[in-house]
Amino acid sequence: MDAKDYRLSHWAQIIQARLESGKTIEDFCESEGISKYTYFYWQKKLRQTGVEFAKTKEPKSDAPNGWVQLSPKQPQCSAESLNIEINGCHVNVSESTDIRLLRKVCHMLRSL
Repeated sequence: MDAKDYRLSHWAQIIQARLESGKTIEDFCESEGISKYTYFYWQKKLRQTGVEFAKTKEPKSDAPNGWVQLSPKQPQCSAESLNIEINGCHVNVSESTDIRLLRKVCHMLRSL
């Protein structure tokens, strides 16, 4: 670890301690004997380092490249439920379904 990394690590710990303390930056700096301008300087340096790191790191995507064909899945209904279709949208309803919520959903689907 070189000196720059050491200082960044040290200030990351200080900034984390300030966050965990719940104090304002001014109060924390005063109690720790740190200039608030020095605190802001290192906070900015840490942010810049994070941005540079994010730019160099390859973005990870869970989605495959290109187009993916999705096939429609038929909703599964139990024997004790009712499947309602309004404008191509399926809603499964059971005894425990809130009737007010069902009314709102049906009204919304009809307005599509």
